[in-house]
This record gives sequence, C-alpha cells and structure tokens, in this order.
Amino acid sequence: MSDSFPPPPPPHQQQQQPWVTPPGWGEPPPRKSGAGLAIGLSVGGALFVLSLLGTFLYFLGDALAASEERRGTPPAEALPGHEPSVTVSPAPAGTDAEEDVRIAKCTVDPVIAWPAAQVVIVNGSGAAADYAVTVEFVDKDGTQVADGIVGVVGLGPGQTAKRKAQGLDEAPSGTKCRIADVHRTPAAG
Repeated sequence: MSDSFPPPPPPHQQQQQPWVTPPGWGEPPPRKSGAGLAIGLSVGGALFVLSLLGTFLYFLGDALAASEERRGTPPAEALPGHEPSVTVSPAPAGTDAEEDVRIAKCTVDPVIAWPAAQVVIVNGSGAAADYAVTVEFVDKDGTQVADGIVGVVGLGPGQTAKRKAQGLDEAPSGTKCRIADVHRTPAAG
C-alpha cells in the first residue's frame, strides 16, 4: 500500500448519512422553488414601470401645453353654420349664458391623439353662478369624434375661470372645437 492514501474502512462499519434526523423530527422540509418571489418581483416591477410612465405622460402633457402657450397658438373658432345650443336659466340681469363662454385653445395631443379645449368662462350675470359647459370635438367634415364637459361652481359676478375640456376618444389632426351646450344656474347659498 501507498503512504498517501488512507486505508479503506473495515467491512462491518456503515457510512454515515449527510443528514441525520433526530428522533421524532421527521423528514427535512422541502426546498422552496422561488416561484412566489419571482411573481411578486414581476408584479412590483410592472407597477413601478406603469407609475413612471404615468408620471412621464403627466409632465409631458404639461410641457406640451406650456410650449403651445409660448408659441401663441391662435384661438379656435366655432365652425361656421353651427350655432351652439344653450340652456338659459333664470339668472339675474346680465349677459346670456352663451356669451359668458368661449374657447381659447383647441388641441389634439400628438402622443395619444385625444382632443382638448381650453374654455374661458366669465360670469356676466349679476350674481354668483354655476356653469356646466359641453364641448364637441369635430373632424374636418363636421362629424363629432369626441366631447368633453367642464364645470365651475360659485363663480362670482365678473370673475373668470379657465378650465380644460378633455375628449377621451382619438381625434384626427385638424379637429375643431365648438361649444355644444352652456347651462348656467344661480349658485346655491
């Protein structure tokens, strides 16, 4: 025999198992597969990416609106031959409700193609009033492609409010905005 190798074990000794369970403990627990961790991390990552995307789109919309204001986009005009339908309420003396509302800007978002109108409301009545304004977005043929509604509560006489009427359907480039309905009521209280 060689000096570098240990002698073989005697035939009557048994080799010891790598895991010995104490009496009454049972088998060792099975190894976890890690599938739950992978699913949890995937869902968490997806939510994180969606929140980043939403934040990006929010700030992109603000930046686009600011750049259009700096460019001096001309105000949108109502389509010729289409008169807005107006509901006139018994408000104190002053202007008609339709005269209190105008569209300052009409745009179509270049990313999601949703139309929007900047609506300016100036209370021309003699008392505080609530306004509900419906804006229609129409294509070059005059066909309605979307609509949006804005409201103002408790607008004092002579006061001005600016609101954004947002359409939630895709609109083609060149879409026009028009006031479809104005409803003015005396403010409560």
